[in-house]
Amino acid sequence: MISANQCFTVFNECIDQYHIKDSVDQPLVNPYNQGSVEALLFHKCWIDTVQWHYEDLIRDPGIDPVGGMELKRKIDKSNQKRTDMVEQIDDWFLEGFKEVKANPDAKLNTESPAWVVDRLSILALKIYHMQEQANRNDVSREHQQKSQARLHVLLEQKVDLSQSFDQLLKDIASGNRKMKVYRQMKLYNDPSTNPVLYGKKL
Repeated sequence: MISANQCFTVFNECIDQYHIKDSVDQPLVNPYNQGSVEALLFHKCWIDTVQWHYEDLIRDPGIDPVGGMELKRKIDKSNQKRTDMVEQIDDWFLEGFKEVKANPDAKLNTESPAWVVDRLSILALKIYHMQEQANRNDVSREHQQKSQARLHVLLEQKVDLSQSFDQLLKDIASGNRKMKVYRQMKLYNDPSTNPVLYGKKL
């Protein structure tokens, strides 16, 4: 199985690799073997990292409306890729825990392991960019101090969320928690369930 610390190692590597070129248009170059959990984690974080910068770009007050709508479409597509990747990671966990028999009194968790991985990936991005703000030389001392205080909170959250994730995996492995996954089933992305796409008049 994998630990939160191993997840962060892959995430930080991914974020660092992205920022070498720092462009949303650069292709993904995954350094890990296809099919490995590390490759899944790297791909997941890459999607999150590109989308993080999409979200920066879409907030430009001077953005061209046509370009802005095109970017909004990219964000929508990225959100679906993010969800699909989470489900692939949950499939990996399901395979890893398939021989575990849950205890009769086993509890359910509010989210699956892969959705915790999703939170870890986003947290890694928050830490990277908050550190960037704290280190800026073109801002006031107040801005730096505020960013440093926020960074402290994020690092505390990293410790807490990491411990919770590792404990969740231990509980599933021991049968004290059930490994159960619900698919997202987003209706608005499906032409057969979005009324605008299947032609219903609103």
